[in-house]
Amino acid sequence: MRRALTLALVFACVGAAATYLVARARRGDAPADAASVATDKRASPAPLGEPNDLRFQLPSGGPTRITCNQARRVIAQVRAELSYEPEAVSPKELSASASDWLDPHSFWSLPDDAPTSAAMDEASKDLIGELEGRGSSDCAAARRVGKVLAEWAMELRGSFDTGSKEHGDVASAETRDLPATGTSHERAMELGRRTRAVRAAIGEKAEPFTVAARDRFFPALDASAWAEVVLASAVRAYVPLVDPHGAWAPLDEKSSVYEVDLFAAPPEKPWGKVTVTAVGFRVDDHAVAPLLDNDVVLSVNGVLTAGMPLEQVEQLGFASRQDGAAKIRVIRSGALVDLAVGPTPLELANGRPGAAPHVEVTRIPFGSGTVAVVAFQDVRDDLGDDIRDVITDLLEEHVTGLVLDLRGNGGGSTDGAINALGHFIPNAPLFPTRRRDGTIEVDHSPANQPAWEGPVATLVDGSTASAAEMISGALMAYGRGPSVGAPTFGKGCAQEYLDDEAAVGVLRLTTLLYALPDGSPVQRVGLTPTIPLPFIAKMDDPHEREAKLPHTAPTWRGPDKRAGVVFARKDHWSWPQTTGKVGPCDDPDVCHALRALGARRPQIAKSRPDPR
Repeated sequence: MRRALTLALVFACVGAAATYLVARARRGDAPADAASVATDKRASPAPLGEPNDLRFQLPSGGPTRITCNQARRVIAQVRAELSYEPEAVSPKELSASASDWLDPHSFWSLPDDAPTSAAMDEASKDLIGELEGRGSSDCAAARRVGKVLAEWAMELRGSFDTGSKEHGDVASAETRDLPATGTSHERAMELGRRTRAVRAAIGEKAEPFTVAARDRFFPALDASAWAEVVLASAVRAYVPLVDPHGAWAPLDEKSSVYEVDLFAAPPEKPWGKVTVTAVGFRVDDHAVAPLLDNDVVLSVNGVLTAGMPLEQVEQLGFASRQDGAAKIRVIRSGALVDLAVGPTPLELANGRPGAAPHVEVTRIPFGSGTVAVVAFQDVRDDLGDDIRDVITDLLEEHVTGLVLDLRGNGGGSTDGAINALGHFIPNAPLFPTRRRDGTIEVDHSPANQPAWEGPVATLVDGSTASAAEMISGALMAYGRGPSVGAPTFGKGCAQEYLDDEAAVGVLRLTTLLYALPDGSPVQRVGLTPTIPLPFIAKMDDPHEREAKLPHTAPTWRGPDKRAGVVFARKDHWSWPQTTGKVGPCDDPDVCHALRALGARRPQIAKSRPDPR
């Protein structure tokens, strides 16, 4: 039985949406926002935040392979679970994206002399039919491309062997980036030269790593095995072409599907950015002691890193210390060094009282009082806890009002949005969500304490998306607080993380459309601010909107769920008019917005029965 992972995240690809989803999230260039997944109530998974939710297996280092039947099962699941009828997939787009996924290090299909892309172009139309359960039952199109790849890889393996026998010195061979220019054969020969230089510098202890480089960069697979590599790449390409917020990844690389930074207690890697080299990968920044920047990592917990794709390097970092310190072998200053890397200070702090919040609070003079502006760049799963801590402090200070600065906020956790709203509109029906089969579900905000009963407002712009739109939209729908700024991104769909039914990977898939509590659509529409205000600092491109993304979900208007709902002390909600001084503000747009709030005629929301 498949299991839906319960992390509720809303994915809004603000800025780089089209390139990330239609082309691919190129290695190391994940989007700045994150995915959204509403809880799948059809299954009974473990509660969010338990350790098993974030456990990642150590990757193999080899190319991802799936069978014809497995690929078909994954695509059938995608087409059945998607919240809308998928559009037809372009053979040209599939070929380009699959060729990219197929070639993690620019040896097999991307160089101009590689025959693989042409073979993929010729086979792509038939390949789509095979993935969708039509055409050849044994995925003959994938096998044709696999035959080309098997022959090509052996040619390049021969060029690598030729280079590894040459006697030219290659300075700092272990730390240099992979060769990125020249023909495939020239790059393979240069890689061979570098592995020989590493052997010459370190001696026979380098042998396992140079052998792994040969086998990883130029695998000795037969045509059938290469066909399975082609199918895995085609599945990775297919999913974002029917769902611009979707993705599939094999178990070796499943961390690439998640936006780990949005978890309440995210795991920490022993390194930041890395660069693949001939025999491992170079740590470029944020090395965790005793690991150092510029160390070349050869193995982690016994797993050799030569030729490992960056997606697997990412997962290796998360998986390496799940059961204690990571055992890491590196080349440092030309010598082999063995290290043990334990938990980081952030990991030790996560989950403990007093852990650092991810919000920034600024107090600004507002007439005779003070306004607190709370800024956060994404909606983390523990946002409700951060807002609780902020409100606790503000209640002691007798602050006039509270402004949530959601400009540039690309979204995040729906759980985080719902829990944050519980401090402002407790016990309220929130967002009706609709599945493909017409099923509609509604979440309720919790009755969080302490509650903020004073004025609240939100600042929004064209980069305000997804879970951030949920927060602003719900406050507007209930008359709880105005929004100030520009029309928002317009992402009214949510994704779920699902174990794929072939048991070979994980899906992030758009399975839900949501509307605001009053039924207003968000998808492709966005929010119209209560107080339109052009900000001086342009934070968004007006052409980057959900409605501009290809193959995205249609607009959906939901039912009004506010009937019978009202809140106590609604007379405290209105922003006071002020003719007094506002500011100073480090950001002039914030003062501009506060003046607009102070100039707005006070309004009290209409009375409804108190749900409490």
